[in-house]
Amino acid sequence: MVTKQDYYATLEVERTTNKADIKKAYLRLARKYHPDVNKEASAEARFKEVKEAYEVLSDDDKRAAYDRYGHAAFDGSAGMGGSPFGGSPFGAGGGSPFEDLFESFFGGGGGGRQSGPPRGADLQTQIALDFEEAIFGAEREMNVTRMQTCGTCNGSRAEPGTQPSTCLVCGGAGQVRRVQNTILGQFMTAAPCERCRGEGVIISSPCHTCNGEGRVRQTSNLTVTVPAGIEDDATLRLSGQGEAGPRGGGPGNLYVRIRVRPRKGFTRQGKQIHVEQTLDVAQAALGDEIEVATVDGPARLKIPAGAQTGQTFRLRGHGAPSVGGGDRGDQIVTVRVQIPTKLTGEQRALFEQLGASFGRKERAAGAVDGKENGQAKDRDKDKDGERHGKGIFERVKEAIIGPDDEERPR
Repeated sequence: MVTKQDYYATLEVERTTNKADIKKAYLRLARKYHPDVNKEASAEARFKEVKEAYEVLSDDDKRAAYDRYGHAAFDGSAGMGGSPFGGSPFGAGGGSPFEDLFESFFGGGGGGRQSGPPRGADLQTQIALDFEEAIFGAEREMNVTRMQTCGTCNGSRAEPGTQPSTCLVCGGAGQVRRVQNTILGQFMTAAPCERCRGEGVIISSPCHTCNGEGRVRQTSNLTVTVPAGIEDDATLRLSGQGEAGPRGGGPGNLYVRIRVRPRKGFTRQGKQIHVEQTLDVAQAALGDEIEVATVDGPARLKIPAGAQTGQTFRLRGHGAPSVGGGDRGDQIVTVRVQIPTKLTGEQRALFEQLGASFGRKERAAGAVDGKENGQAKDRDKDKDGERHGKGIFERVKEAIIGPDDEERPR
């Protein structure tokens, strides 16, 4: 089949041919190449080309678009900004308006070939996981109610000890062929056998368990293995775990939707896990080594001096893995510097000294409530602290978060 066929050449008409003659050409060629009439290997492909060409050229809007843009009118190229016909010359339906007509003439357009037993229905369910389970993987036990192959007749639909018999009307073909006179001439048509309903066999003694259905509705337990790294709203497909097909058809699939419960303070973006960490002003100014929660447990993170709100740090290997394996991502820690809203007298005095060290003007005498004696004591403390090798930053830190462990009294 030519991928980019010329529709006019396919129907063997000129570009100026009117709709009535296009229809005549279509009917003539469709009759000529229909698989039930023409047994050549290429006839079916040629028949499909004829139908496609007629679908476009019989519609005024589609024909005008094809005349102007060619096949680009239907694939969104040539600067059209997208196909006005949904990317297909057959629109949303995907079939010719004459398709039903030919199916009635020719038994479905495919020579009346009988299809096999239908496949079973797909099923959908949902399970919930904790945040950590989605990172590391988990197993879940679940009950599934579905149509399953009957254990008494093993899907044969016949009572044990009996066998289905061949339909005498269609001879086991499941179809009955008839000669039909149509406007296109005389054709052989095929229709499903009414006696056996297209199955080709008759169940004279139906199974007492499934009543000749071959399937029974049962609830069974399944173990679902959730791979590490799966994300919220992902779907797992369990092949063959759907419903058993009727008349021995293959089973459908079971689709399991994954919902991940959020964990407070943690968000995930692909393989990265994001958390926020609060620092006080002393930790931000002086730096510190802090403890950060991760899905693996507490981890130590070194904060350099001068950390700013919004600055990010990376804990490598504490993120999520890719589904199916691979190295884990990282945990991204965003720091937020928390400014104190209430200060003790000592803390306020230290911040006053800190401000002065940055060139901040001394406050007016009235602003300090005349507490000269207290200021004198603070200055004495400052000198005492400096004698012990401690600067203003260290003393601010101590005033806010307390002394270091080794300096705390035992």
